[in-house]
Amino acid sequence: MQAIGGLGLFLLGMVIMTEGLHRLAGNKVRAALMRFTRSPYSGAATGAITTAVLQSSSATTVAAVGFVGAGLMSFSAALGIIFGANLGTTITGWLVALFGFKFKLGTLAFPLLFGGVLLRLFGRERLGAIGYSLAGFALIFIGIATLQQGMQGLQGLITPDTLPADTALGRIELLLLGILFTLITQSSSAGVATALTALNAGAISFEQAAALVVGMDVGTTATAALATVGGTVGARRTGFSHVIYNLMTGTAALLLITPYTALWNALAPGLLLQEAEIGLVAFHSSFNLIGVIAVLPFSRQFARLIIHLVPDRGPLYTHRLDTALLADTGQALNAAQDAIHTEIIALLHHTQAILGDEQHGRRADLAELQHALDETHSYVDQIHLPAEGSPEWERLLHFIHTLDHLQRLHERCEEDEDRAFTARETGTLQRPRQLMIETLRAILADIDRQDWLQAMKRSDAAATQIQQQVSDYRDQVAAAIARGEIDVPDGTDQLEAIRWMNRVSSHVARICNHFGNAMLAAGK
Repeated sequence: MQAIGGLGLFLLGMVIMTEGLHRLAGNKVRAALMRFTRSPYSGAATGAITTAVLQSSSATTVAAVGFVGAGLMSFSAALGIIFGANLGTTITGWLVALFGFKFKLGTLAFPLLFGGVLLRLFGRERLGAIGYSLAGFALIFIGIATLQQGMQGLQGLITPDTLPADTALGRIELLLLGILFTLITQSSSAGVATALTALNAGAISFEQAAALVVGMDVGTTATAALATVGGTVGARRTGFSHVIYNLMTGTAALLLITPYTALWNALAPGLLLQEAEIGLVAFHSSFNLIGVIAVLPFSRQFARLIIHLVPDRGPLYTHRLDTALLADTGQALNAAQDAIHTEIIALLHHTQAILGDEQHGRRADLAELQHALDETHSYVDQIHLPAEGSPEWERLLHFIHTLDHLQRLHERCEEDEDRAFTARETGTLQRPRQLMIETLRAILADIDRQDWLQAMKRSDAAATQIQQQVSDYRDQVAAAIARGEIDVPDGTDQLEAIRWMNRVSSHVARICNHFGNAMLAAGK
């Protein structure tokens, strides 16, 4: 019971510390993850650092799945994050082995826990997040100390002989046990800590602990796989690449256990028995590092393999853009109109979602949508020019304007996700944000009814209201900074958020007006 309680304290500490770190740096780390991921190599570095900072490989990989699903990051760039996240998560094992066993922070953790709670109770937002993180950090080591005490009471009940033997089949069974443990606890870090504690108490052998840790690493893929359910092609590819990569590294790691122990025994006979905990976390880090180094040069081939295993479902928006229709200007305009119509709906729904309207909004694959917009633009450019002043000429002009503003709105959604986050989280921005959400809902309903005149009026009114609020809001934020209610960086973020909403509302209004006029010119 004490061992189970210790594991529970450890898990609680991980949850609290991770939540505190997310509050403290989550948004900035998330922005950095996108900013510094330009290739698989930079992605691996940022993935490892992000996981080490947030203390959650699942948070990092699920974020990567979300970025790809939202079209904010390419699948090939996100692969590096997946590779690096496994390496970053090994930092928890080092913390447990060094501070939990070597320096025994269990007793010192109590005053740290008390101090963290005081900061959480009485500190302002940032200090409160720091206190929350410290309290979680302290609980981790209190949990380790409790787990150690519980394991000592299990001596003789759990021994290396009670677990699968150190054979090829036994190691596979231990790997499956490790996977099961991670699925139950939803934390590979808790599994590694438990394996370290059992090893420290002599309840399991080094080889058995190593096989369990490999299984725990493989078990972390479940969260990323679940995050792909109902996702886009890019999201599914990212999630399943994590599963396949971890299965590959897990298989290689099982084969490395014997050479690893042999190397220790050859270089420093008997030291592995004395420093088993350090040896185990070093093994955990080593096979993940080897996996990253081995796969990065072949990331392009790995991406092609995943694309082959998870094929694209075909063009979602542009399936009617048939080049055979270009000979008939009217038919070509109808095909372009169909593509633009679906692109407008997808982008407006995406804007709803990033503003926080999860009930009615839904995120689009922005990379896929960008490709569709470019393809539609190219198709429109190939349409034979109708006579100037004719209804077909008016439609063509309005389509070109619509596509231009769709591209700009797409850029706002792609580059300014943080602005939408600030709009969702800032109390004083709720009125314009709610106005935007309600306007988008109503516009989409108007589009569904083909009532473009109403959509045009509604979008114009919302854009005018938000534009009028920008100046007043700037004065409010400046006054709040002067009174010390918010600091300059937060004030700047809030101003950028209201300006972002102003630009978005302006593009939505122009999209509705130009496409609505095109529909009116077509007599629809």
